[in-house]
Amino acid sequence: MTGRLIRDVIVPALDRGRLGPLPDSVVLSDLGDAIAYTTDSFTVSPIFFPGGDIGSLAVHGTCNDLACSAARPMFLSLGLILEEGLPMDQLERILHSVSEAADEAGVEIVTGDTKVVPKGSADGVFINTSGLGRVDRSNRALTETICEGDEILVSGPVGNHGMAVMLSRAEFSFDFDLQSDSASIWPVVERLTALGPGLKFLRDPTRGGLSATLNEIGSATGLGLRIEESAIPLDKPVLAAAEMLGIDPLQAANEGKVVAVVGRGLGSKALDILRDCRQAAGSAVIGKITAENPSKVILTTRIGGARVLAEPSGELLPRIC
Repeated sequence: MTGRLIRDVIVPALDRGRLGPLPDSVVLSDLGDAIAYTTDSFTVSPIFFPGGDIGSLAVHGTCNDLACSAARPMFLSLGLILEEGLPMDQLERILHSVSEAADEAGVEIVTGDTKVVPKGSADGVFINTSGLGRVDRSNRALTETICEGDEILVSGPVGNHGMAVMLSRAEFSFDFDLQSDSASIWPVVERLTALGPGLKFLRDPTRGGLSATLNEIGSATGLGLRIEESAIPLDKPVLAAAEMLGIDPLQAANEGKVVAVVGRGLGSKALDILRDCRQAAGSAVIGKITAENPSKVILTTRIGGARVLAEPSGELLPRIC
């Protein structure tokens, strides 16, 4: 629903030529050297969760949007909207996470803004971050070059972030060994750029998860996608939690994974490139681009059947990023 709001209401009102493709970040090539720019807002609930918090999430999320334009993240802004009464120790903990995540990602916080709003207006803290990155134009992933036979890969197990946040809420008391995958994906993307023109698409499957990203590829290209369910990497705690809660793990958000489309026959080479990358542990080729079933994602199930993997609708997992 948020996607339709953006496509049908917000973009038509504001687009002057750059917003239409809805990229994770826009490449500002008219400023000289290719510069990528992005902005994002974070309203996760709860603000602390296994594997991270709203501070590290804000850094990783913005760095990852830049990385998906094959841009090395370099500079971030940090906008804090603080609710009156937020405990100072929580703010200091969040700022420590921001600083630590930025250092690990190799980016610098260079500007920011702080506002305090009345109690009840912000649920603790909201964060907005904008980012600048440098693009190597020779390594830009070009969606329009995707064609039949290209291979689809994911850089590791999916669904961990969404399920970890969901289970950390007060209304749930299940004991699962599950943590968010929140991390910078630039080390993964940097390795994949060695494929040159063979790297055709990059996206971090955040809201709507893997399902939303695969449907985005189908919509953007008009081609079909054939996905092997058995090839999709999923951790056992994610599967167990998803079954208990009645949630499709393919629709759960990720904050440290990337979905890539590479040229025909390059899937194995991509996996070899990622073999020594810690952030790509468990990466796998999960399917191919086909001329059949235009704009649809067809999932071949573990028992040999087939079903359409539809685009998520509604608010399955609210306030997760």
